[in-house]
Amino acid sequence: MALTTEELIEIERLLAADGGETGPFVELRRRFPQLAWVRCDASDVADPPFRQFPRFDLHLVDGSDHCVQITADPTRATGIVLAKKECGR
Repeated sequence: MALTTEELIEIERLLAADGGETGPFVELRRRFPQLAWVRCDASDVADPPFRQFPRFDLHLVDGSDHCVQITADPTRATGIVLAKKECGR
């Protein structure tokens, strides 16, 4: 199932409102259980992010073919990589 425009707007809203006390990862997984979620350090992802936020880079994952890959196309996205930035970066 591809990422809808409404889902992407809600994900971006939650990431933009992230206050830093607790990370948004658990809440995002709860709200969007149909998407595959991966959390990692931003330095672990070489591809440019789909969107950037103060504490996280958002990467879209296309898992529709045999191999999973990062995509810039939300209509092909079946998952999200939430890459946490180091403080001060």
